[in-house]
Amino acid sequence: MIHDLLGGPDPTLLPVDPAAAELAAGADPVDVARRAPTSSLAWAVLAEAALAAGNDVEGYAYARVGYHRALDLLRRNGWKGHGPVPWEHEPNRGFLRALHALAVAADRIGEDEEALRCRTFLADSSATASSVLSPSH
Repeated sequence: MIHDLLGGPDPTLLPVDPAAAELAAGADPVDVARRAPTSSLAWAVLAEAALAAGNDVEGYAYARVGYHRALDLLRRNGWKGHGPVPWEHEPNRGFLRALHALAVAADRIGEDEEALRCRTFLADSSATASSVLSPSH
């Protein structure tokens, strides 16, 4: 039997995040997360804001929630624990942004192994997301 060494799982394409339109319209991400607690994008936005304000522990907590909400959604949409999650498909960005925020927050609080794992996971999921979100890595 010949195996295609370049083959892999199909890209996972998540459905539209119901909170995306509210966030794009400028709604308060806290209110959005309260109304749509399963939205990985809402949690990613909260994590990014906390990290930008220097609130690393809060950023870590928000990012972890967003990451786990996204993992649940990925699995419900056929993801088997690996494979591409393209940045180019906008609904995937909540997961990718939460994963990036988790890497940043983990690094800031000294969780070096988790930071490295998250950066690797981000690059493996989407090279584009990795370069867009962390151009220095």
